Amino acid sequence: MTSDVTGHAATPVGRFAPSPTGPLHQGSVVAAVASYLDARARGGRWLLRIDDLDPPREVAGAADLIIETLHALGLDWDGEIVYQSRRGAAYAEALAALDAVGATFPCGCTRAMVGSGPYPGTCRDGLPPGRRARSLRVRVDADVIGFEDRVQGHYAQRLDVECGDFIVRRADGLVAYHLAVVVDDAAAGVTDIVRGVDLIDSTPRQLHLQRLLGLPRPSYAHIDVVRDARGVKLSKQSGAPGVLPAAAPVALYAALAFLGHAPPSEAAGAPVRELLDWALPRWALTAPAAGD
Repeated sequence: MTSDVTGHAATPVGRFAPSPTGPLHQGSVVAAVASYLDARARGGRWLLRIDDLDPPREVAGAADLIIETLHALGLDWDGEIVYQSRRGAAYAEALAALDAVGATFPCGCTRAMVGSGPYPGTCRDGLPPGRRARSLRVRVDADVIGFEDRVQGHYAQRLDVECGDFIVRRADGLVAYHLAVVVDDAAAGVTDIVRGVDLIDSTPRQLHLQRLLGLPRPSYAHIDVVRDARGVKLSKQSGAPGVLPAAAPVALYAALAFLGHAPPSEAAGAPVRELLDWALPRWALTAPAAGD
């Protein structure tokens, strides 16, 4: 069983890493605000990375609009913005390191061949006759990979049962999300990741890659996600409206309320800096979301 030991730097380093597939919606604003407050309340640094790994899904101008909206929310970051599209050499180095320890293998399966269940290991011991390599997968084993989430408590998976050997380089040649994330978080010295609970089942795969690559393990906190009136998680796929810069004060007030830190009613409409200054000394990550 893997260790739950997490390294902590003297100065916490958080990050927000949106994909430029559209404007930020209210759920993304909540995640950004939680990550920002968690780092800043402890005197830490907060970084911004644009996860632009998937050009077919990107929306023209979305990255600039996200940056403008974060400025309008008062969520100013430290250092330069990192763009994943410019990090190809680092990902190639990580893939080579995985190959050097025999952790990866070429796979000729399509998504339709694999189906909805865990990858069955079809190409694990070599490509079947007549198939060509499409993607690159990383091997998993029967170990239980667990961690202590700062909000959700203990969480664990057996990757061979949950997902099987998973893709680290796609059939189109693009590096997969899980590999890019662990490489970039380690390179930036990220110590604390705060994000939506919808991503918690991705974390064991990222821990597996960290272990194989000898990278430090950050602390994780997976917060409640914002849902619409139907109970559906806000997302671009579900048609969640974007938060434009002009609406930043209202969006920030609502985000703080959702995170269990509702400012006084008379603060509604206050400048974002006043709202953040009010929230910082009161921040507690485990505060329940509104309505809990």
